[in-house]
Amino acid sequence: MSKMAREILRLEGICKSYHVGQPNQTDVLHNISFSLDSTDFAALVGPSGSGKSTLLNVMGLLDQPTAGELYLLGQATSTMMEEQRTQLRGREIGFVFQFHHLIQAFNALDNVLMPLMLNHGKPTQEDVEYAHYLLRQVGLEKLANRRPNELSGGQQQRVAVARALVSKPALLLADEPTGNLDSKSAATVFELFRKMQVEHQCAVLLVTHDERLSSACDRTITLFDGRLQQA
Repeated sequence: MSKMAREILRLEGICKSYHVGQPNQTDVLHNISFSLDSTDFAALVGPSGSGKSTLLNVMGLLDQPTAGELYLLGQATSTMMEEQRTQLRGREIGFVFQFHHLIQAFNALDNVLMPLMLNHGKPTQEDVEYAHYLLRQVGLEKLANRRPNELSGGQQQRVAVARALVSKPALLLADEPTGNLDSKSAATVFELFRKMQVEHQCAVLLVTHDERLSSACDRTITLFDGRLQQA
């Protein structure tokens, strides 16, 4: 970790099981420990069923581990109330899911602004300008007033990328972010993640099956059968 870097996320002995104590108990994650700092641009890889999505949900405070501790910006999260976790997630974590989950009733610009509206109500002029900037970065500024059903799947995914970045999160988590994009759009999105990582010193973690994408990251975290093979 360089002097300038700060720790963003730390996992200590994270385990995740479902149906605990029942005959059908399923242990998905086993004693996962690693950290991400503000200079990290990492890929999370592993075969299907290795626990990548479960780990991503735990890191994103969408799901709680069965055991272990997760620290976000130095704060232990296991003892937080659900509301505290939700607020921390809204402020500090940006998500790009494989499916874009845009709100059909809102245009592209308002979809990008949605995290800010949820966090502090009406967006400021500065917020709106930044949302326009992000749409410009993903090549969609001219389509800011279009609703999701007026956009292609790839365009909707690029709106979702802008939305994930609008709150300038400390941690960006992306689940197969370029899976539905053509190679040119995928390269654009990847470069935008890179730019945001440098400009805002946010830790970036991409879950991907694309070897070209993972090899372009600075670090690879490998999961196999819910266990860390490489971090």
